[in-house]
This record gives sequence, structure tokens and C-alpha cells, in this order.
Amino acid sequence: MTFSIVGFDPDTGSWGIAVASKFLAVGSVVPWGRAGAGAIATQAMANLSYGPDGLGLLAERFTAEQVVDVLTRADGERDHRQLGVVDATGGGRPGRARRASNGPAARRGTATPSKATS
Repeated sequence: MTFSIVGFDPDTGSWGIAVASKFLAVGSVVPWGRAGAGAIATQAMANLSYGPDGLGLLAERFTAEQVVDVLTRADGERDHRQLGVVDATGGGRPGRARRASNGPAARRGTATPSKATS
């Protein structure tokens, strides 16, 4: 099982990413962040391009929703992946996999998309 969360603190202008998993070295795959741009977590058959590509879009001031739409639009495996994005203004958007193992869960709070898969 893997849990991840991306968040934004409007009082400090800081982003954070956390991930916990049974898989070793998950920290090299799931969390992505860039100062001044935002944070991304990708899991459930993670697409490694989502991190750097998404951070590039966030740096260009795309919203979290636009980033999720752009990254998943051309991905033929998008139904097997999960993605959470928080942008420079604290806007958050989870992208849900339809077919992640044992049913994905996604929650969306104020700038805190979170995901879990098993």
C-alpha cells in the first residue's frame, strides 16, 4: 500500500510532499517539488515524466487542474495512475486512477490532494 499527500501552507508559501509505502526507495519516484512552482506526487504505476514535466508546467504558472489535464491527456495508461498537484497559489487537484490495484482512494481538501492505493 502507498499513501501520499501534497500540500501548501498559505501562511509561509511553502509546499510539502509526504509518501509512505511498502515499496523500497519510493521517495525516488513519487514526490516532486520546486520552490516557487509547486509540488506533485505520482503513484500507482507512476509515470516518471509526470514529475519533471509537471514541475515545468507549474513553473510556467499553469494551474494544478491544467497540469493534471495536460499530463494525463496523452497518457494511454492514465487510468492506472494517480497524481496529486498543488500549484503556486495553493490550488490543488488530485488525478485518480480508475484501475489502480484494490481500488484507489483520493481526497481533496484545501490545497491538499492525497491518494492511497494498495
